[in-house]
Amino acid sequence: MAGDDTRSERARREIPPRKREKQLAVVRAACGVFGREGYARASVDALAAAAGVSTRTVYNHFPGGKAELFGTVITWTAHTVRDAQLARLHALLDPARPPHPELLERELCALAHAFTDLIAEYPDHFALVRHIHAEAGHVPAEVMAAWQQAGPAPVGDALADAMAGLAGAGLLDVHGDAALAAFHFVALTSAAILQRSHYGVVPLPEDETDRLLTGGVAAFLRAYRA
Repeated sequence: MAGDDTRSERARREIPPRKREKQLAVVRAACGVFGREGYARASVDALAAAAGVSTRTVYNHFPGGKAELFGTVITWTAHTVRDAQLARLHALLDPARPPHPELLERELCALAHAFTDLIAEYPDHFALVRHIHAEAGHVPAEVMAAWQQAGPAPVGDALADAMAGLAGAGLLDVHGDAALAAFHFVALTSAAILQRSHYGVVPLPEDETDRLLTGGVAAFLRAYRA
């Protein structure tokens, strides 16, 4: 993953500034179109019109057409959300400073809220994710894989490391599978909010969000508290 980021950064540096600005304008416009229309319904003509460029310009910058552009958009937004998730995870669950046992539930609730708050902060990204799940049969496999590697996979790995750290501190019993514990934590907290809110399309009342997250953390601890 680090190698992929390095190659992408090197490629960006090698692109002339004016061309890079044009590409970024197309990507930003496409993000809105894909978020509204999804992958299957969005046409290259609509993507070009939203960016204020010709269809030929889109293909000049993205020879792979709609699939390449969608892959660029979803990895671009996934990198941004990934960085925000990792920053919050590291701030709230530092393996070098595990929480006091009596504060574990509070800290896990804080992490669940921190992850969930990102839905409102990055609505375009989560609109894209909603369409990916709805149109999984139409989105190219390589695009799905690129999205996973850009965001969900490294965040899942980092959360699994955090769960292993809590287990090492004697706070959790992950039953030999920290990755599964991390998956269950997400499924019981932020994933539940995503499903109930239709990926942020219908925001939940604050008290309902708190009830779901608090209950999810409590259920997680009933299964995994040491």
